[in-house]
Amino acid sequence: MHSFSRRSFVKTASAAIATSQFPILGANDRIALGIVGLGGRGTDHIDYYSKLDADSRIAAVCDVNQAARERAVALVRKLKNYAPTEYEDMRTLFESKEIDAVSLPLPNHWHALATIWACQAGKDVYVEKPASHNLYEAVQMVAAARKYKRMVQVGSQSRSITHKIHAMKLLGEGVIGQIYHARGLCFRRRFSIGHTPDEPVPAGIDWDRFLGPAQLKPFSRNKYAYNWHWFWDTGNGDIGNQGVHEMDICLWGLGRGGWPVSVSSTGGKFVWKDDQETPNTQQSAFEFGDAQMTFDVRNLPTAPEGLAPMADRSFVGNIFYGDLGMMTVVHNGFQVYQSSLKGAKLDLAGAPNSNSGEKYEKILDEKAAEGDDDATVPHMKNFLDAIRSRDYRKLHADIAIGARAAAFCHLANISYRTGRTLHISQSSGMFTDAADANALYSRDYREPYVVPATV
Repeated sequence: MHSFSRRSFVKTASAAIATSQFPILGANDRIALGIVGLGGRGTDHIDYYSKLDADSRIAAVCDVNQAARERAVALVRKLKNYAPTEYEDMRTLFESKEIDAVSLPLPNHWHALATIWACQAGKDVYVEKPASHNLYEAVQMVAAARKYKRMVQVGSQSRSITHKIHAMKLLGEGVIGQIYHARGLCFRRRFSIGHTPDEPVPAGIDWDRFLGPAQLKPFSRNKYAYNWHWFWDTGNGDIGNQGVHEMDICLWGLGRGGWPVSVSSTGGKFVWKDDQETPNTQQSAFEFGDAQMTFDVRNLPTAPEGLAPMADRSFVGNIFYGDLGMMTVVHNGFQVYQSSLKGAKLDLAGAPNSNSGEKYEKILDEKAAEGDDDATVPHMKNFLDAIRSRDYRKLHADIAIGARAAAFCHLANISYRTGRTLHISQSSGMFTDAADANALYSRDYREPYVVPATV
């Protein structure tokens, strides 16, 4: 069993023991990119990078699906008037000396191994969230990035959204006092995926490569395309899909290092009778001793909570509670409510004077700048700028940041799957007296798709 402690994060984050095998790019050099994974999000990556033409060139595309590769080549040709090189095997793309960096909009179970292989081949990496599929992989990804001196940016684009950066800065400056509770909300309306039977693998799809590190299972439509999110072998449920963004903001605003003392997570898959394995309703709590973090996932009809505004179908965001007020953070801005008792005189017993009835006043309502509610393009621009600087500290969502957010999603899922509250060793990050929970720290990898113990 591998240790996953804060100490290991710090150690790997400070280690830089190998040199780059490729020259440092100049300010005017266009970075040659390979995009691996050409589904819906991969198509987005092509569109986003095409808007960064002065900084990058989409030089290669790769997918296990021949039709997806053909569509990607046609899209690049349409947008940029040139054709990228087409690859079926990512390892062959990584070996190319023509490629400087890779972008990996892959299913979750491929994030770690593809990132590690790319780092070992001397490529910088933009990898989609969640950074890893399990706790073990998170550590190995940080280790690989530091060992090979690679820029590894996680697709947590909230870290590049101006109003969220400002909101977190204000929290750190004490705008609502001492934060005692951070709340993440992932109320994302979804619908049942139904049942799809096992069937022969469609022509043009390499099912073995799609499964990669996951166990070999028969092909079915629900296990492919987007719905792989809802199976434990390939996805992490909605807490690791949409929720990891809000989990990252919770940790960012709460400002606590290390591990929680305990984690508990309950819920279930209610109403739906289908192939999905992950819950559609999940409530998680992380105890830090001097503060608490809670996280709710709901895919069935629900309403926003607290001070959050009503939404049509979905609501995702964060609420922070401090001893001097509250802050809500959503995609289109943030609000700060401050207690009227700030600076109030106390009586001899240490309580506010009885005539000082507490009220909450909205002191700040900052709206997102136009187009700033996604910020994936600026996030990718930050990645390309860091490649030129060769300084991973300039990344807005370096792998150590993304791995930590993913790790908390994994902690919640392990508690949910084992059905009980779990206590965590502060020195090792492992669960205490919980062999079944520690068994979910990693996975049984399938040869040759093994995340190595030594990267």
